[in-house]
Amino acid sequence: MTDTAPPRPQPAFVLVRPQMGQNIGAAARAMLNFGLDRMRLVSPRDGWPNPDAVAMASGAGRVLDAAGLHDSTAAAVADCTYVYATTARARGLTKPVFSPEGAMADAVRRTAEGQRVAVLFGPERAGLENDDISIANAIITVPVNPDFPSLNLAQCVLLTGYEWRRQTHDVPAQTTELAGTDWAEAHEIEKLAEHYEERLEEAGFFFPEVKAPHMKRNLRNMWSRMPLTRADVQILHGMMRQVVRWKNRAE
Repeated sequence: MTDTAPPRPQPAFVLVRPQMGQNIGAAARAMLNFGLDRMRLVSPRDGWPNPDAVAMASGAGRVLDAAGLHDSTAAAVADCTYVYATTARARGLTKPVFSPEGAMADAVRRTAEGQRVAVLFGPERAGLENDDISIANAIITVPVNPDFPSLNLAQCVLLTGYEWRRQTHDVPAQTTELAGTDWAEAHEIEKLAEHYEERLEEAGFFFPEVKAPHMKRNLRNMWSRMPLTRADVQILHGMMRQVVRWKNRAE
């Protein structure tokens, strides 16, 4: 059965007077990396379409193909109900200022309510002008090094797209890829502990005898702390068996 579920609402990313086709293509690639495909362009310096943008998009050409072309920032966001402007400075304008994370959390809430949201990104050389920012409802400011606050256009798009993805998808802080195996179960760890205790007992490892219970307890505690897979357990069994066989041959 074909999935006919409507696409998840998303913000439009508006590139205002971008100067280089390569940066437009890189921005398209960054957008698609995080599931965003609604690009709008305001007066690209080198015209549109731009072959340099297509070459740089590297597989994200469909974002460029669907990009809307506008002659002003106001026209690009005319259908939107809430607009964020990315800039390093408020430039004397009183507006809410969001971090990228906070802005995208706010955007998720607004789009879920049916609002149409856009994010403005300025040209490479100087960023958004005051006239562009005045159209926006809020500002997004990245906590960058104050001595070097300038971000490349595609970098800013990538960072904002990443925060959108984090707000709309479950992104675990850490996972472990199990390469063709499963985590070892408690009884398998117990058998491994018994195997090592038996062989170490034969080798005279638990000496002096009065300390043996404490040493065995520490050894079992070590096994319990280790995140062992079934493959790990098999390898450790095999290592001990080989050591024993080698010892017997040497004798």
